[in-house]
This record gives sequence, structure tokens and C-alpha cells, in this order.
Amino acid sequence: MGAEGATNRKPEKRVMTADSPIVLIGVGNEFRTDDGLGPLIAREMRRRGAEGVLILETSGDGPAMIEKWQGVAAVLLVDAICSGAAPGTVHRFDASSKKLPRRYRFVAESHAFGLAEAIEMSRQLHKLPPTAIVYGIEGEQFETGCGLSDRVLKSVPELLTLIETDIRRLRTA
Repeated sequence: MGAEGATNRKPEKRVMTADSPIVLIGVGNEFRTDDGLGPLIAREMRRRGAEGVLILETSGDGPAMIEKWQGVAAVLLVDAICSGAAPGTVHRFDASSKKLPRRYRFVAESHAFGLAEAIEMSRQLHKLPPTAIVYGIEGEQFETGCGLSDRVLKSVPELLTLIETDIRRLRTA
């Protein structure tokens, strides 16, 4: 069972309004080096005060992610990616109307139903938000430990700029 199911907490109740139609979800495990990218980006966006954006973190449990993006206009997902590209490569993929490329693998998907499967299940059930964008940086190290590898860390500012640009665009749409 994923980290979300490990406690007996009641599910969070949220009412999505026109003031917060965007959800950003940082996916990953901060104790597995580059897999900590998603939580790091979520915390940095929260620190920057991304107004009108609900910022969440998850370990990568697919059903929990689907629940978190229900009823929103846009979901922005951030995770470390393994696609065979050079470490530090920044990725952005609009999953709103097409499947994620097969070459995209997400480290947090230690179980069979992770980010890619959650997106496709939502699409099949007609529950995928109208805008669904996946961001990531090609990882280099995924062993136990804290902190991102140098190549991934150097690409974080570029990724943050990309996300902030999309948020501004979504707010004016």
C-alpha cells in the first residue's frame, strides 16, 4: 500500500473554486535522490506563492492522484523521468489529448498503477482534467539518499520557469 494509505486519516475535503482551478502535484520520494524532484518542485512553488494553484505531494500512488485532480480545470504533474535522454534533460508533455510516450518511465511507479496509468485510467473514465501536463527532468541517480544529482539540480530553474509560464498562460485562458 502506498504512503497515502498507510494512515487512518480522513480523506482531505476540498472545494475547487474559480480561484483554484489548477492543481500541481509533485510526485516522488525525497529519500531516493533524483526521485525527490517532484516534492522539491512542489515545495519551491509553494514557497514562491503560486497564487490560485493547489500544490500537493504524493509518493506516486495512481488512485490517490486521480482523487486529487478530480473537478479541476488543470493538473500539472512533476516527476523524475527515465526515458533514455541525457540526465538533466527537461521534459514537458501535454497529456490532455494523447498518451504519454512509452519511453517515459517514472521512478515512483514501484507498483503497477502509477502516474502514467492514472492518466490513462482517468482518460478512459472521462475524468482527466481538460488540461493535464506532465513535467520532469531526466534523472541520473535513484538510490537511497537525499538531494538531487548535480545534473538534475542544474535543470531545476529551467523546469520552474516552464511551469510558471504555463500557470500564467492557464490563468489567462
